[in-house]
Amino acid sequence: MRDAEVLIAGAGPNGLMLACELALAGVRPLVIDRLPGPGAEPKANGLVGQVVRQLDMRGLYRRFSGAATDPEPTAGWIFSGMQVPLAGLADNPMYAMMIAQPTLVRLLLERSAELGVHVRWGHAVEGLADGPDGVRVTVAGPQGDTTLRVDHLVGADGGRSAVRKLASIPFPGHTSHTVSRVAHVAVPDELRTADGGLQVPGYGRLPFGHTRLERGGIIFADLGQANPMLGTIEFGNVDEVSADIDAADPLTLPELRRSARRVLGVDVPFGPPRGDGPHALRRIAGQNTRQAEQYRSGHVLLLGDAAHVHSAMGGPGLNLGLQDAMNLGWKLAATVRGEAPSGLLDTYHSERHPVGRRVMMQSMSQTALFSPGPEIGALRDLFTELLALPAVARHMAGLLAGADVRYEVGDAHPLSGYLAPDLRLEDGRRVAELLHGARPVLVGDAVPAVDAVEVVRAGIRGGPAAMLIRPDGYVAWATDGPAHRGLETALARWVNKCFVTGK
Repeated sequence: MRDAEVLIAGAGPNGLMLACELALAGVRPLVIDRLPGPGAEPKANGLVGQVVRQLDMRGLYRRFSGAATDPEPTAGWIFSGMQVPLAGLADNPMYAMMIAQPTLVRLLLERSAELGVHVRWGHAVEGLADGPDGVRVTVAGPQGDTTLRVDHLVGADGGRSAVRKLASIPFPGHTSHTVSRVAHVAVPDELRTADGGLQVPGYGRLPFGHTRLERGGIIFADLGQANPMLGTIEFGNVDEVSADIDAADPLTLPELRRSARRVLGVDVPFGPPRGDGPHALRRIAGQNTRQAEQYRSGHVLLLGDAAHVHSAMGGPGLNLGLQDAMNLGWKLAATVRGEAPSGLLDTYHSERHPVGRRVMMQSMSQTALFSPGPEIGALRDLFTELLALPAVARHMAGLLAGADVRYEVGDAHPLSGYLAPDLRLEDGRRVAELLHGARPVLVGDAVPAVDAVEVVRAGIRGGPAAMLIRPDGYVAWATDGPAHRGLETALARWVNKCFVTGK
């Protein structure tokens, strides 16, 4: 007898998002986390890219962001500290939503509880045995070890994933010779500039974001709160740039102060953060860039940092991980219910692994372009010129947003394989509103009735005559004319009557 259909190890943003997606598809997972409660450390400060629109497709964007309007593309972003101008770019895929990770976790916990999902805190996976009918999982908890029998186990337990290690899934990659430090600090109010920068005596204005210098890099992020975030990046092995500390000890503000002086050449005026926190205070000695060879091994799947780790420069982490969750949720639910088309669950790896690979490529490129040396300085000058070209900016927007990888969905229409555009129907509704229930949607003014699919008969302003949209918002089939050639094939490949009414 099974104890749960799906066990999710990890109650961070990715694990909780997956739990919500499964619940919407009629599968209520069991979620565990080794921590005694939600983590308070602000590891990430926002969402960027396609996932902002996907939250909108679930009706969560306004709730999570506090905005009174629908999401709008951002006018620019950064690449290795260089500006990428995006204002006026047609079909700009780059979106941003500032939200601290603890706040995002709290909101996802609220949403998952509404859907009937609960989390067992203080429980961790200690062993697993994958068999033909599911997984036997040894879970350590406050009352001792227990054994759970589940159909599928999902490791959403971070870069040091116990699930990945226990499943013997290789995690190859590269470790860069860098040491980065970051902390919330208090700075004199009179030195804070109106545009989010800091006026540093003896140096001048330190702008918002990343600043590359010949001795490393400085990060300053003032989001208008009491305590801005200050960070440094130094290049070289740990012994060279951390000779004054024991790398096993936690970061201290005096250590950060010494690092900032080495990089900037002057003292940065800051003190301990105001208030009780939680406050960021961490060091990463050697940045790992690694990706699991398989996102699925039998009944075990990997999600988020358990599947891929990389530099945080540019903020791609949550965009990548939360999109993993939305890709996996409906496929895993259909598989658990025994109603998935053949090979559906395998497309989680085949679709998401290339996206993760491109994030690792661009994040390593950003690190390389941030390193010291006159040759790198010259290369940055060239990149600055290139980024001013609209065609290059458009290419970079797709790369940074995670919008430039086309899923192989078996349909040749130009929209197929990409996230559905932000279009409106002739009756005024937005296409995003049709996906709140996480069901497949067939929309068009003359589409046929189809079992197990949300059929919406309405014209699409400025769009195709009809579209079949998967629950994750990606177009599986589209047509520009009255003929529905290929629709039956697309339905057989992606739907196969595998959905139930969402909550």
